[in-house]
Amino acid sequence: MRRVLAILSSVLLMSVSLIPSATATTVAGNSVYNNPVVWQDFADGDIIRVGDAYYYSASTMHYSPGAPILRSYNLVDWEYAGHSVPRLDFGSGAYDLSGGRAYVKGIWASTLNHRPSNNTYYWIGCVEFNRTYVYTASAVDGTWSKRAQIPHCYYDAGLLIDNNDTMYVAYGNGTISVAQLSPDGFGQVRAQQVFQTPSSVGTLEGARFYKRGGYYYIWLTRPANGQYVLRSTSPWGPYEMRRVLLDLPGPISGGGVPHQGGLVQTQNGDWYYMSFVDAYPGGRVPALAPITWTGDWPVLQTVNGGWGVTYPRPNIQTGRTVTPMTGPDTFTTGSLGHRWEWNHNPDASRFSTGNGLRLRTATVTGDLYNARNTLTHRIQGPSSTATIELDYTQMANGDRTGLAMLRDQSAWIGVKRDNGAHRVVMTNGLSMNGSWQTTGTGVEAASATISGGRIWLRVNADIRPGSGRQARFSYSTDGTTFVGLGPAFTLNNAWQFFMGYRFGIFNHATQALGGAVTVRRFDLTTP
Repeated sequence: MRRVLAILSSVLLMSVSLIPSATATTVAGNSVYNNPVVWQDFADGDIIRVGDAYYYSASTMHYSPGAPILRSYNLVDWEYAGHSVPRLDFGSGAYDLSGGRAYVKGIWASTLNHRPSNNTYYWIGCVEFNRTYVYTASAVDGTWSKRAQIPHCYYDAGLLIDNNDTMYVAYGNGTISVAQLSPDGFGQVRAQQVFQTPSSVGTLEGARFYKRGGYYYIWLTRPANGQYVLRSTSPWGPYEMRRVLLDLPGPISGGGVPHQGGLVQTQNGDWYYMSFVDAYPGGRVPALAPITWTGDWPVLQTVNGGWGVTYPRPNIQTGRTVTPMTGPDTFTTGSLGHRWEWNHNPDASRFSTGNGLRLRTATVTGDLYNARNTLTHRIQGPSSTATIELDYTQMANGDRTGLAMLRDQSAWIGVKRDNGAHRVVMTNGLSMNGSWQTTGTGVEAASATISGGRIWLRVNADIRPGSGRQARFSYSTDGTTFVGLGPAFTLNNAWQFFMGYRFGIFNHATQALGGAVTVRRFDLTTP
């Protein structure tokens, strides 16, 4: 998951046996699917099938709840299904924005698998390079519990549950190791190095661990432009290596090379590879391609020498459908849906749902990056619009609330209350440095006086890969006619923050706690 270089150059690997790419022929009509299959930021994915359902787990860094899970019944259409880590309970107040901050820490590449013998899902992930946590649940959309902390870092872990129910984890960066877990999966029995990446290859990481027939496979990425696979007849090696892809043209114009991710087998025995594509400023988005096997080695099916923009749909017969990943939320239930994640852990005593999303101020600060209870939503690509209906009648003097384009360079549209008066403002110039410390708390670029207690705030975001992409802010006092406010905001497309831009809903105080706002509706729409 960690980048070695911003852009890795192509190299000719003469010492590695190469796997040739086969060519797939696309067909017309609704019998094909398009890549990316999910145009939202879901990086470092692990993918599994349990019965007729497919699950995809991703990294989330400092967002909470963490380790989101998507569900599909055909590998093409996906929905939000759950989170493996209900709260970033990692032994540090920084994850609560208390005594520190955890930007770009937390959940990196991790692993999800299902153990048939006890019908239990396991999530395993290393945090801050020095400890690994194990969470379990009986259903992905059920209650997940932290079960163990293992005093080893299984960096970029891949979990295999062998035919005899033994649990193994492959992990590492450059030096690839395998650990055998205790029978309950909560401790380590044995660990050893099984492979050292040749210097001619560079770095391999992002391990996924599989067994097919009599072979064990460790699926590894060369960030950010290659994919390799190791094969052995024993989990402990010795392993031989082959290259799957390098500098392969991707399916998104302006995006990167598909890499990392994992393999999954359908009910019919077909295999697919779900990778991700670097697509900043939007983040890293999942792409799907078929895999065949030649001489017990996996072969990626390409289209005209690249990862296909379209492929024939998987041969999966199902009548089951999924909930769209866009659309409205009116916050009428007693808990937030799985589409939502907070910036760091929230203060649960300061928000509620059921009659809209009520956000009581939780932090007194002039810095949005320090403010608790900022609720985030991924942006749908290639472009989409987020709109919130906001009741601001209970704001206190000094409060700031609104809708942000949130990343290490940010901007927002919202409401300020000062001296009893309300204004709608567009603010830009929020920024962090490379150590994720605040370097700019924002500059008010435009404003207008408002009254009446209700406003609609809107952001339209173009997150196609590349530089110069922009977001535009507008507001309405009747929910119908929107007025642009402030200049367009140019998005930062550097990869170092890892997570892409998100929409962020916030309410924080600058003078004293006590104020509140209610978000009556959120809507995410596409052109």
